Amino acid sequence: MEPQTDIPGAGTPRAESRVLLSSTPRGARLARALAVQQFTEWCACPYDSDEARTVALITAELAANAITHGRLPGRDFRLTLRLLAETVRIEVTDARPERLLPATAPAPGGPGAVSGRGLLLVGAYADRWGCAVRDAYTKCVWAEVRTGHPRPLT
Repeated sequence: MEPQTDIPGAGTPRAESRVLLSSTPRGARLARALAVQQFTEWCACPYDSDEARTVALITAELAANAITHGRLPGRDFRLTLRLLAETVRIEVTDARPERLLPATAPAPGGPGAVSGRGLLLVGAYADRWGCAVRDAYTKCVWAEVRTGHPRPLT
C-alpha cells in the first residue's frame, strides 16, 4: 500500500491518548506497550488478538523509525492514539520534518539484512498510512487499523 502525504479524514476522535516518549529504544518499547494497552482497553479485545498484534507491530515500526531517522538530541517523540468510528489511528511525531518518507515503501534488503523492512510491514498491516509535515519542526507518520466494533465509551 502506498503512503499518503496528509492525514485525510481524521475526523473527531471518540477518544484520544497522547504521550511524549524519549527517543531511545526504551521509549520505542514503551510506545508499543502503551499502544496495545490503550487499544485493548478501548476495543475490549484480548492482548493476543490479531488486531492487538497489528497495533503492536505498527507502533513498534513507527517508533523505531522515529528514534532511528527522526531523532534530534534532546527531543522526544510523541505517540498519539485516536479512536475513530471503526478505526484506531496511530501517530508518531518526530523532530525531523526534512526527512520525509519515500513515495513508496523501499524494496527490502537482501535475506541477510537486519533492517529496511519496517515500512513494508506498516504498508502490509495498516489499512491506510502516510506522513504529514504540520509545522517547521515536526513530522507525523500515521497508520490506521480497523477495530471492527469498539465498545461504547462511558
